[in-house]
Amino acid sequence: MTPPRRQPARRRTATLATVPVAVAALLGAAGPAAPGTTGAPGAGDPYFPLSGNGGYDVRHYDLTLGYDTGSRRLDGTAVLTARATQELTRFDLDLTGLKVTAVTVDRAKAAFRRDGQELVVTPRHALRRNQEFRVTVAYHGAPEPVTDPDGSTDGWIPTDDGAFVAGQPQGAMTWFPANGHPRDKASYDFTVTVPKGRTAVANGVLLGQRTAHGKTTFHWRATQPMAAYLATVTIGKFQVERYTTRDGIQVYNAVDAREARAAAPVLKKLPAVLEWESRLFGPYPFEAAGSIVDHAPDVGYALETQTRPVYDSAPDLDTLVHESAHQWFGDSVSVTAWQDIWLNEGFATYAEWLYTEQHGGRSAQRTFDALYARPASDDLWAYPPGDPGSGARIFGTPVYARGAMALHELRRAVGDRDFFRILRAWATGHRGGHGTTAQFVRLAERTSGQQLDGLFHTWLYTPGKPDRP
Repeated sequence: MTPPRRQPARRRTATLATVPVAVAALLGAAGPAAPGTTGAPGAGDPYFPLSGNGGYDVRHYDLTLGYDTGSRRLDGTAVLTARATQELTRFDLDLTGLKVTAVTVDRAKAAFRRDGQELVVTPRHALRRNQEFRVTVAYHGAPEPVTDPDGSTDGWIPTDDGAFVAGQPQGAMTWFPANGHPRDKASYDFTVTVPKGRTAVANGVLLGQRTAHGKTTFHWRATQPMAAYLATVTIGKFQVERYTTRDGIQVYNAVDAREARAAAPVLKKLPAVLEWESRLFGPYPFEAAGSIVDHAPDVGYALETQTRPVYDSAPDLDTLVHESAHQWFGDSVSVTAWQDIWLNEGFATYAEWLYTEQHGGRSAQRTFDALYARPASDDLWAYPPGDPGSGARIFGTPVYARGAMALHELRRAVGDRDFFRILRAWATGHRGGHGTTAQFVRLAERTSGQQLDGLFHTWLYTPGKPDRP
């Protein structure tokens, strides 16, 4: 995600020594459960305690959606294929603002009720531990975005010709029932029907589209694991470009005509950017790529929606590099807790620095030096990036810029050879899964043969401006 134009608030601290304990506590809270056989109403994230749910893992989402751009009504049927991680007599799904009309579990009618952002489901028969089951939810309504702790909006954001759909960190629940924390990743099918003349763009590969009776239906499939917040079905009047790169990646670009002229020279560089990032970080982790360039002036950010980032306006080259780097760092390798968001944003920001350095621009060292020259009162030093302190601070300057500075200090400490080995090993070793800061520190130490806890403590967890390295 590019930093939102709205600046978030600040601050709290943690030390490196606390990280393994915090992560262990989170992992312990995560699958499982409130007392007895009731699935927990959250995944245990300290910043977003109701995000996600305990007691089950979703394997696949099959979403059938119809959206009327005039009335802004969404009609949806969501089929979730999941596995119980404990015995369950009741479990939750994240869903807000939409009316649920029916729920079944394995085709049997299930009782349900609403409790804030929770859809609480009671199946007719208890689910055994490790049992695979299927939940079907029928719902409708006019979806609206949620307001995040930093004041920005995410989720289903209506536009003048459709919707800009970007769910970080908690917006997936505005348009489909989900296990909404990034720790639970799944594959997806999207079947989306919109008025003729509109295009619905989702993640993965377009399997087909058909037009009948004044409506067009698009079928998209994303086979690799994906966190719910990275799903999109952005809708609008788009100019579409399709091609396959020489590496076999299927590219689908959808661009609002009002942004087409400004976007064209940047999007033309996408194949070269992906090739460059693949050389640094390992093979591109997905079978599809592309861009959704909407005209959404009130949004204020872009998001790395998996395989196909969504931009609120024509991106510049730095933003394209940033969101593309997220396909490795954030999408393929996901965080286990939002506290570790620097693993997404610091890495994508440092990719910008590296791209500039290796394409005739200023060196990463010069970029680092310019940032370090900022006074101690600057927002850059407002809180440490390794634990921003709350959900209101996860998209602040320290997470992006000081997170990137931590990586540059690692590079200086271990040398280029080991540094790029570390980046590649992180992206390939955790491909399709998750990672924590503690795991990254261990990888860096193992690869370099150096003890690096002091470096990471200084740059990730020490409040204020660090002493000159």
